Amino acid sequence: MEIQTNYSIVTGTEPSFPEVIYLDNNATTPVDPRVLKTMLPYFSENFANAASTHRFGLAAHEAVKKARQQVADLIGADTHEIIFTSGATEAINLAIKGVAEAYSHKGTHILTVSTEHSAVLDTCRYMETKGFEVTYLPVQPDGLLDFELVKASIRPDTILVSVMHVNNETGVIQPIQEIAYLAHEKGALFMSDCTQSVGKIPVNVDNLGIDLLCCSAHKIYGPKGIGALFVRQRKNRIKIPALIHGGGHERGLRSGTLNVPGIVGLGKACELAQLEMAENEKKIREMRDYLETELLKIEGTWINGHREKRLYNVTNIGFEGVDSEALIMGLSNPEDDSPIITVSNGSACTAASIEPSHVLIGMKLTEYRAFNCIRFSFGKNSKQNEINLSSKKIKEKTIGLRNFNQ
Repeated sequence: MEIQTNYSIVTGTEPSFPEVIYLDNNATTPVDPRVLKTMLPYFSENFANAASTHRFGLAAHEAVKKARQQVADLIGADTHEIIFTSGATEAINLAIKGVAEAYSHKGTHILTVSTEHSAVLDTCRYMETKGFEVTYLPVQPDGLLDFELVKASIRPDTILVSVMHVNNETGVIQPIQEIAYLAHEKGALFMSDCTQSVGKIPVNVDNLGIDLLCCSAHKIYGPKGIGALFVRQRKNRIKIPALIHGGGHERGLRSGTLNVPGIVGLGKACELAQLEMAENEKKIREMRDYLETELLKIEGTWINGHREKRLYNVTNIGFEGVDSEALIMGLSNPEDDSPIITVSNGSACTAASIEPSHVLIGMKLTEYRAFNCIRFSFGKNSKQNEINLSSKKIKEKTIGLRNFNQ
């Protein structure tokens, strides 16, 4: 029987949302209808526990096994190197705390970057309370690391180097292959938060030299509440202890009944991402470049981050003299019947903060200028006519706010 994925059929109600132009895809993405269709049977028809040994449990187990292969295929890993988690944040905690505990006999120094996601930064700060020393490397004004500084900062007692692949606020892509080489040369492990890169650009753990990788389904049109941690077992086998005990699931690293629908959704999202990556990039890059070109025509605007070494789906633009919160509110509460335009002024995980973006401050912006910046992140559902309308509205709101402040 065909499974309907229309909102009203699934929920029995009609959605009551206003028309939205969604330009906040780095925060989260809508679930692809094909992903939802794949997930639905595991809520109501084949709802068995994947650890059960009866027929229905074995069917759920096979679905999990297939999803594990789909995730592994996307990043060039083996299936036994994939650990399912509740998302990238849990994966990051499991990786950093696990390495710290397992390798403390070799050293107690961790090296990371000041512009990492808060999931990495907060976990590293916690490790400092446990006696570990953490070095937070600064970045250059374009968001890239100084390679020589990285090289000089890896010490004999460094056990882990953690550098995110793609920055969630600016899209800046770090040269992690070269950094991983430096880490391994000094005997340290290399971890990368690849939440914003997996599924959008090619990521191969062997080619890039990654020992531990974190990713999340909801950034690539999968469901929230599910992610994965890659822990290298080939060539250089990495052993880390469990943070959650109680049943020995996921190779003993993450006990608990498996979220089969979520895992199936993650697997399908990975499969689709691999198949459609090149097509999505071409379409999204064209729209990003168009909006960027139009907005830079506004006097007193600038791009944050390296112009070339960044992901194709995001642009972070500063508007001199325009408070980002005021612009966000103006776009999300239009005075006419035009659609709401959703954008962001930083990470969704710290959106409630009144502090300026730590990423932009780390790139040497003043607090004043950091409060003038907006992140526009595009997705495969973005449409050119939406971008045209957005460009017009953003220009109008920017001029209006500047005139109001004079």
